[in-house]
Formats: sequence, C-alpha cells, structure tokens
Amino acid sequence: MKIYGLTGSIGMGKSAVAAMFAREGVPVFDADAEVHRLQGPGGALLPAIEARFPGTTGAKGVDRAKLGAAVFGHPQERKALEAIVHPAVRAARRRFLRRHRSRTFVLLDIPLLFETGGQKRLAGVIVVTAPAWKQRKRVLARPGMTVAKFRQILHLQTPDAEKRRRADHLIQTGTTFAETRAQVRRLVACLGRKTGR
Repeated sequence: MKIYGLTGSIGMGKSAVAAMFAREGVPVFDADAEVHRLQGPGGALLPAIEARFPGTTGAKGVDRAKLGAAVFGHPQERKALEAIVHPAVRAARRRFLRRHRSRTFVLLDIPLLFETGGQKRLAGVIVVTAPAWKQRKRVLARPGMTVAKFRQILHLQTPDAEKRRRADHLIQTGTTFAETRAQVRRLVACLGRKTGR
C-alpha cells in the first residue's frame, strides 16, 4: 500500500477535493474530522482538554470559540493542546492504515502536513491550490472570520507557493467543479497505474 498526503492552505477547497477522491473509491483519512470526533460529545479527549483548559468543554463537547480564544495567538497554549490532540490522531491514523492495508493506495488528508514534517513518510504529496483572491473570498465568507484572523492563520501555515513547489501533484480548485473533479479522476487513474491498482 502506498500512502499519499493531501494538503492545502485554508480556503483552497481541500475538503471538497478529499470528498471527490472518496467518491472515486479512494480511502481517505480526514485528520480534521477525527479531531472533531475526539472533541465532540463524549469524545475521548474531553477530560484532558478540560483539565488543561478549564471551562472549554461541555455536554456538546469542546466549545470551539472558548478553546480557540485560549490558544489562538498563544504559541505555548497551542503546543499544549497539540500535545493532547496529535497522539490521539496518530493512533486513529494507524488504525485507518491497518484497516485499508490491502488497498494499493490511500490518502491522508492533513491540513498542516508540511508544517509538521509529515510529508517525509509518504509516497507523495497532493496539494490543493487556488488563486489568492479566490482563497481570500472563500475564507472571509465564513461565519466569524475577520481579516486579522485570516492573516494570523496564513502566518501559521506554509505559504501556498511553497506548498506548490514541494508538491508531487497539484489539484487546482480555482476553476469549475467539473474541471476539478476531472483533475481528481485523472490523478486517481495515474496513481492507480503507478501502484498497480
């Protein structure tokens, strides 16, 4: 089994592209979805998060606004949260890989792939990208998003140009949905040939 990483900066359309790969029958591990599950109602990480960040969890799981306020702009607090979350996500990823070990290739959807050095153990990296103006328009349309918050998120992420430079494959989402889906289908066929799928 070959393992490919799927990544892209905020607002680039990575989640939509991941869903397209899944519809093509490719197993996709969604790190963000796993974090939401672990932090949702009854989630395994709630006790540890509440102990470290009192008042940030409740019956509905993590209160994302409260937890965000506790860690956003505070590097040490963010590291403390990552020390709770990352090991649990890695364990879930290992279970995913065991479950799909008979497949010829799978995708790991990891937003901060380059930032965490996760690309080193992969067969290749697929970067989802779009023009900067389109990225900005998409992100600023999100509820609660501000220009300052957007800038701070971009500051924490590897720049899109650098991601594109380091990518093995690119998926452009600044085009139509149909064209993006066609790019995904071509890449699935290409990777299937490379791995003998």
